[in-house]
Amino acid sequence: MRGRKPVPTALRELHGNPRHRPLPKAEPIPLGDLTDPPPWFSPEQRAGWDYAISNAPPGLLRRLDRSVMVAWVIAEDLHRQAVIAQSQTGLLIRVPTKASAAARRRPRPGEPEPEPDPGVPQQSPFISIINREAQIMIKAAGELGFTPVSRPRVQGKGAENDRPPAGPAAPAPQSLQEWLDDAPAAPAIH
Repeated sequence: MRGRKPVPTALRELHGNPRHRPLPKAEPIPLGDLTDPPPWFSPEQRAGWDYAISNAPPGLLRRLDRSVMVAWVIAEDLHRQAVIAQSQTGLLIRVPTKASAAARRRPRPGEPEPEPDPGVPQQSPFISIINREAQIMIKAAGELGFTPVSRPRVQGKGAENDRPPAGPAAPAPQSLQEWLDDAPAAPAIH
């Protein structure tokens, strides 16, 4: 899909549909809260699922959101495993080259053993796994409302905001005539 993501209908209704575009008439409303993880999850993945469910706003995640939640949990699990493996290997690993492997041959009887190939330093393969899984986690987290940027978009119907307003309350909108009537008189020019 090109362009900006569409604003959810619930948010358009909440904000008064500022662009005055027609609201969808047959938008599906997902049923059922998302609670149980898939049975094939590992214990670590179940713990990640339970953590996300217990820290998500109540009623936010629906059964229809299961596949996005599964993608987030798996990415989080693979990311964690790659970080642990990366901490044990270091940033660089040494890889033997083809030229040095071809030059190695079995020593003839009486010849000294050849020195081991030091290899060429390369980036650890775990770094690319860490980066790829982090991107998947961030994308899925944005869709699920888990990030600070996506949280303001997510509000349940009828949910009261416990936070006091940041500034003075905005005045109620008024018509142009009411505004002109309340405006101070222009100074007379002689």
